[in-house]
Amino acid sequence: MIDEILRFNKEFVNSKGYEKFATSKYPDKKIAIVTCMDTRLVELLPAALGIKNGDVKIIKNAGATITNPFDSTMRSLLVAVYELGVNEIMVIGHTGCGVQGMNAEEMLHLMRERGVDDEHISLMRHCGIDLDKWLHGFTDTADAVNETVDLIRNHPLMAKDVRVAGYIMDTLTGQLDRV
Repeated sequence: MIDEILRFNKEFVNSKGYEKFATSKYPDKKIAIVTCMDTRLVELLPAALGIKNGDVKIIKNAGATITNPFDSTMRSLLVAVYELGVNEIMVIGHTGCGVQGMNAEEMLHLMRERGVDDEHISLMRHCGIDLDKWLHGFTDTADAVNETVDLIRNHPLMAKDVRVAGYIMDTLTGQLDRV
């Protein structure tokens, strides 16, 4: 599959398909969106929000959650605010998220089945990583979105004038509801 993607990319560049996407690194709408990496949102989210290339910064991860105040999502938001002019942040969870109900023990079992040995798992735990917490999903999407909004809004390095709000998108219709 990667070879197929690389062939497409070569043709895309050769035909100058990139020209219609030209923009700057600064988001025109001064908004950053934290959302889930779910495949259903790839085209639905921008279409449902009326955003195009150059409008916003989109940061995607599993579940649209921030698991730690110093993770890469939080770092990206701080860069967006202080270096790229963002002054509003939307946290957008969605219906039917795969992280909802995710079980850490099941994930560890799947890791073992794919060749990760117990020594590596044990090493992570001895290094202070709480794998049960880190790999655990959430029970309620609205609660997860609200926890992430709260973490961003109250982060000691976040500017207090940045507006932060949470939403849930319906993965069938694209409807956005504030939580």
